[in-house]
Amino acid sequence: MPELPDLTAYVEALDRFIGGRAIESIRQATPFLVRTWDPPLSAASGRRVTSVERIAKRIVIGVEGDLFLVIHLMIAGRFHWKKRGAAIARRTDHLALDFDHGSLFLTEASTKKRASLYVVQGRAALRAHDPGGVEPLLASRPDFKARLLVENHTVKRSLTDPRLFAGIGNAYSDEILHRAKLSPLVWTRRLDDHEISRLHDATVSTLGEWCERLRAQWGERFPEKVTAFHPDLAVHGKAKRPCPACATPVQKIKYADNECNYCPACQTGGKLLADRGLSRLLKDDWPKSREEMEEWKTARRSPP
Repeated sequence: MPELPDLTAYVEALDRFIGGRAIESIRQATPFLVRTWDPPLSAASGRRVTSVERIAKRIVIGVEGDLFLVIHLMIAGRFHWKKRGAAIARRTDHLALDFDHGSLFLTEASTKKRASLYVVQGRAALRAHDPGGVEPLLASRPDFKARLLVENHTVKRSLTDPRLFAGIGNAYSDEILHRAKLSPLVWTRRLDDHEISRLHDATVSTLGEWCERLRAQWGERFPEKVTAFHPDLAVHGKAKRPCPACATPVQKIKYADNECNYCPACQTGGKLLADRGLSRLLKDDWPKSREEMEEWKTARRSPP
């Protein structure tokens, strides 16, 4: 799922490509993308784009008449810039907004169509789509601490809760926690002031650096192939690869539809975190360290 740095790249590119230009026509390929009926999506046709912004993980395109298109890309939704009037691919394309110099496509390359678009009238209606999380790059240290301690959850869960922090998801929370040298499963109210300060610094530096990386990567071009698996990430998506800080193999635990990546040497004092599925199977035999895990794997491969 695109997160704050990726969405920032989209917002800045959209502002360059369509800001101030009129939507000449709207081509909708799938009826289930649009989740509202009044005002209709067709009301945006012929109107000039007046703003492009981000609310949490939603991208908002404002047009004349105080009308807003609120787009949530979810996991597989992406934007593409194509030649004006390019044909719509029924299997992957949801929508095309045609301008005089090109067409903006909203696609979703997944069998599970989760992306959504809401058409709302006025800023008051737009505010209803804000989950309420603070912007992590703008939050002061006291504000960051206050949000972190609103509820007692694992720090991974709190960072990715849109009611607490805007725009942080699975990928960048892994990176933030690795930089902060904190276990993803430590409870927020067990963090001391020094650890919270370290986490705040890691959040700002990680997200800020990746915004700059993506700006440099795309330049004036429209962002393509947006992904949560950047090759230069430290731990996210790097299970079994060496940690860039200490060369210890990165570990992975799975939960729900997500996974968490971490370095046991840098973040958990060498302790392996219990993978929910596998630890249920092994119970008390769950390996407590990477060395024990390797011994267990070797024993499984050895003939009886």
